[in-house]
Amino acid sequence: MKFINSINIDFIGKRRTSFIISLVILAICVGAYIYRGGPNYGIDFTGGMLMQISFEENVGLQDVRTALEAGGIDSFELQTSEKLIMIRAKHNVESQEEFENKAKTALSEKFPGNAMTVDKVEYVGPSVGEYLSKQALYAFFFAFIGIIIYVAFRFKSTLWGVAGVIGIIHDVLISFGMVILVNKEIDLTVIAALLTIAGYSINDTIVLFDRMRENMRLSVKEDLATMINKSINAVLLRTVVTTVTVFIVSGCLFFLGGEVIHTFAYIMVVGTVLGVYSTIFLCSPLVYEWEMGRRKRLKAARQQGLVRGK
Repeated sequence: MKFINSINIDFIGKRRTSFIISLVILAICVGAYIYRGGPNYGIDFTGGMLMQISFEENVGLQDVRTALEAGGIDSFELQTSEKLIMIRAKHNVESQEEFENKAKTALSEKFPGNAMTVDKVEYVGPSVGEYLSKQALYAFFFAFIGIIIYVAFRFKSTLWGVAGVIGIIHDVLISFGMVILVNKEIDLTVIAALLTIAGYSINDTIVLFDRMRENMRLSVKEDLATMINKSINAVLLRTVVTTVTVFIVSGCLFFLGGEVIHTFAYIMVVGTVLGVYSTIFLCSPLVYEWEMGRRKRLKAARQQGLVRGK
C-alpha cells in the first residue's frame, strides 16, 4: 500500500501509446467478428426446440448435461425439478426428430435403470425478439445521453460526459468482441454481464473525474498534465484494491463456477481490466486533449482579438 501511494506515473505522457493499444484491440475484435461471421446467438435470440422428459427417479443436472454433450448436443439450456427435465436447444442445431432421438439415446445410455417418458417436444420462439432488441438499443442510447447530461451538469463540461460514455462504449465493444473471439454464445447472461461492466466502468471514471475537478479548483495555475497525473496517482490505490477484489471473485467464478456462469465470469474478468484501463488511459487523456485544444483555440482567439484591436 505504501509503495502504491508513493509512486508517481506519467499516465498522460503515455496517452498516444494507450490510444494505439485500444485501436489495435478494437481491430482484433472487428477481425474476430468478420472471421466468425457475426455473433453466435443463443436460444434467447434464435428460438429453438423444447423437450420435456420425466424420469422415475431423481437425476442430477450435471449428469444430464454431460450425457447430452456426449450425445452430440452442444447448444442447449437445462431446467430441472427433481424427476422432470426441460431441454431447450437452438432450432438450427438439427431437425426436431433428430434432436429427440439424440436426446433420448444419450439419456437412456446415461441412466439405463431409470425409466423416462418424453412428455412433449415443441418449437419455442426467441425470448428476445426483434422488438426487444430494438428497445434494448434505445435503452442504451438514452442511458448514454443521461450519463452525458449528468456528468456535464456535475462537472460543468459536456466533454467530460462524452469522454465517460466513450470509455463505456470502448469497454462494452471490446468485451463483446472477446466473447465473439472465443465463439461463446450470446444470450441474456452475456447482456447482463455487459451491463455490469458498463456500470463498473462509469463508476470508476466518475471517481477519477471528481478528483480531477477538485484538483483543478485547488491548483488553478498548475500544469494540466501534472494535475491529471496527480489525480490518477491519488486514486490509484483505491482503483487497485477495487479491481483486484473484483478480479479475484470473477476469476474464482470463471474457474470454479461451472458451465452456467462461465461466460458471465469470463466477461467480468475481461471487463474488470478494461474498466480500469479505459478510465486511466482513455477517458482522462481525452479530457486532456480536449482541454488543451480548447485553451489553444481560446488563446488564438484572444491574440486575433488583440491584433484586430490594434
